[in-house]
Amino acid sequence: MTATPRFTVDDSATDPQADIWFAEPAAFTPLPLDLLLAPPDSPEADELRTAFAPFLDAAPDEVVCQQFVAQVAEGQRLLAALREIGTVHCSIGLHRDDVDDTGSGASGEFLLSFLTLSWRDTTVASRAATAARAVASAEGHTHIEYLELPCGPATFSETVRTPSADSGLPPQALLQVHAHLPHPDCRRLVVLTLSATAAAHREQYRAILHQIAQSVSFDDPLAQAEDEGHRP
Repeated sequence: MTATPRFTVDDSATDPQADIWFAEPAAFTPLPLDLLLAPPDSPEADELRTAFAPFLDAAPDEVVCQQFVAQVAEGQRLLAALREIGTVHCSIGLHRDDVDDTGSGASGEFLLSFLTLSWRDTTVASRAATAARAVASAEGHTHIEYLELPCGPATFSETVRTPSADSGLPPQALLQVHAHLPHPDCRRLVVLTLSATAAAHREQYRAILHQIAQSVSFDDPLAQAEDEGHRP
């Protein structure tokens, strides 16, 4: 017997302005973008300062406190840049590396990943054509797949990127697994991207992104479930 999957419904699922729904697997923690990027004088910014207060109070000295503030500010800058290019959702994934290449049976380290969901405007075309074009003109994309998902056609691809020398980021290769899902209005595209530095685990990250993409719906699944519940 297969157990019925259990889901926790986020408040965003009932947002009347929502136009996409999806499920994230365990070990992903959504980032509150509206709170993290709130204007300085807003009530949300006051709420954020209150949330960070215990961390600042626990700092052993002023130097550590300033380092924490600087790291938060840098994170906000990066999130603001993502939002400018259409990103509306970000989550941090934390998984234990359970692949033992040494045969020692030792428990693995923790692996971090970063999931984003972004909107892209497209020229009007069939959804199948849009899905194909999403990767046909993209440079450096490999392992390209075309699939029919419950929400419609989609293409998957992978890239490996290394930060430039002047970026200030560690020169570590970054694996990015992408899913491109055209919206039914044929005018825009959803791009799911799962990024991680553990490129050796690309098959596992590929499976995670496929699982998320399979759950995507452009119609409110909660309303559908309610309608079905009211049927005689």
